[in-house]
Amino acid sequence: MSKLPGWLSRLGAELTDLGDRLEQRRAETECEETPPPAAPPPPDAVPEAAAPAEPEAEKEAEKEAEKEARPAATAGHVPPPPSYAPSVAARPDPVAAIPWGMRVAAEAGWRLLVLAGTLWVLMWIISAVQLVVLAFVAALLVTALLQPTVARLRHHGLPRGLATAVTAVLGFVIMGLVGWFVVWQVMDNLDTLSDKVRDGIEELKHWLLDSPFHVTEQQINDVAKNLSDTIGTNTEQITTAGLQGVTVMVEVLTGMLLAMFSTLFLLYDGRRIWQWVLKLVPAQARPGVAGAGPRAWRTLTAYVRGTVIVALIDAIFIGLGIFFLDVPMAVPLAVFIFLFAFIPLVGAVISGALAVVVALVTQGVFAALMVLAVVLAVQQIEGHVLQPFILGRAVRVHPLAVVLSVAAGGLMAGIGGAVVAVPLVAVTNTVVGYLRTYGQEEALRHAPAPHGATALDVAPTPAPGATSGTAPGGGGGGGGPKDG
Repeated sequence: MSKLPGWLSRLGAELTDLGDRLEQRRAETECEETPPPAAPPPPDAVPEAAAPAEPEAEKEAEKEAEKEARPAATAGHVPPPPSYAPSVAARPDPVAAIPWGMRVAAEAGWRLLVLAGTLWVLMWIISAVQLVVLAFVAALLVTALLQPTVARLRHHGLPRGLATAVTAVLGFVIMGLVGWFVVWQVMDNLDTLSDKVRDGIEELKHWLLDSPFHVTEQQINDVAKNLSDTIGTNTEQITTAGLQGVTVMVEVLTGMLLAMFSTLFLLYDGRRIWQWVLKLVPAQARPGVAGAGPRAWRTLTAYVRGTVIVALIDAIFIGLGIFFLDVPMAVPLAVFIFLFAFIPLVGAVISGALAVVVALVTQGVFAALMVLAVVLAVQQIEGHVLQPFILGRAVRVHPLAVVLSVAAGGLMAGIGGAVVAVPLVAVTNTVVGYLRTYGQEEALRHAPAPHGATALDVAPTPAPGATSGTAPGGGGGGGGPKDG
């Protein structure tokens, strides 16, 4: 029993010594894992002396990377790949993977969709108020025809209100007399025309019986019976069409009243209306629009005036030809030719075909051929002599643009749309041409001043219709329907 305390004391000393050695070993291990920062080499040190230390530096860097990776992995982050892992190519940006042409097409495509949507909404709004729009456009055309008269009366000393009233009253009276004369001539010659048509149908029936087409009288009678049966069975539809015709007449009268009031205000206060419209345009675009307005108005005035002169010449000469060929209703046909001349290309074809059909039914084949020759001769003179000389190059529109615009206007708004389509295209052509020239001059004006031998090559040219020293868009002081 006396040896037990000594043994316990020795065991305690050995455990204490073992603990001290473990602590010393742990301290040495920590010192090895965190080496002290290396001192900068002296300036006169030899570079080759650092070569043997490279393996140790690499080992220390790997240990440091493993030490940093352990807490990162415990935090839930993905550790970086080891140095011996194979490199994997990164995926390209989706924008960079799309070809350049497809990106340009996509950018242009969505802009075109936005533009098409805007135009669709605009056309929907116009179709909802079609009567008001057509009445205002008709008022613009009548104002373009009557405004020079107001300017001349004011030049002779008449006040603006009196000049406007005199011009408007005379213009409306003349247009009303023309309409009344057409109706009177048609009603006065209606009985004669019906007799001529009946005789013409009988002649056509005899010609078909004697023709080489082997048409029998029974077949002709069956066609006539089918026509009469169709008319008898569709009496309700005809009555509905008649009621719709009454509605159309009410709309026409309403449009005429709107056009008359709009014409009065445009003749009297057109300049102020145009200045108010300019205030709605953004300030940056206002100079260009202010310069394009007077030029657009001059184009519209020249178009309306030239069209009236050309239509009057066509009506006089074709009417004289019809009159000397003893075709009934020569005067109403001449008036129809005058009115249909406001629809370019299509109107001349329709009015000429109407005159030829009336001559065929009333006077026979020879008279119809002669009327056709007269119509073709006058239209050739009109297309190659009158229009280039009277209308001029300012309002000349390509025939393809005329056909397409008349067709589009007729589909969207009927006869009224076909009438206003070509002047709208002519005015748009003038405005776009001026704005393009104005934009080029503005770009040259804000560009750095040229110097040296290239100064004469890039010198700006004056805008169309502008005199030297006048800024584009400055002339005119307003546009649109002016009061002289």
